[in-house]
Amino acid sequence: MRYLHSMVRVRDLDASLRFYCEGLGLQEMYRMENEKGRFTLVFLAAPDDVDLAKDRRGPMVELTYNWDDEDYGGARNFGHLAYRVDNIYETCQRLMDMGVTINRPPRDGHMAFVRSPDNISIELLQEGDLPPAEPWISMPNIGAW
Repeated sequence: MRYLHSMVRVRDLDASLRFYCEGLGLQEMYRMENEKGRFTLVFLAAPDDVDLAKDRRGPMVELTYNWDDEDYGGARNFGHLAYRVDNIYETCQRLMDMGVTINRPPRDGHMAFVRSPDNISIELLQEGDLPPAEPWISMPNIGAW
């Protein structure tokens, strides 16, 4: 058995792709349009997983965009997606510059939480060690994650 992907439903495909690709650095691997089912699936991989994902063997996130409007609720029942990043401070700063709220700042230099445009919690974990640093140490938690 091997892990394939996690699926999250998204309301605005362009906003979600901006968040996941420009903000988090994921790469679009492939997409499928289903006119009969009225949905689009977009599969994304983290940079370190791209080689595996090319053969559809690596872990990916599937963004499901349903063409008809639908209420998905608060999305808290999903839990969260987690990504290991090379520099948590740079990743959080890039997301903040895009207008993303850092719900749980990386005060310890190790872990942060943000939310996607569709309210999905994303956990960011630092690869290796970074010392705690300002302004992150002093930043409060905002909202829930």
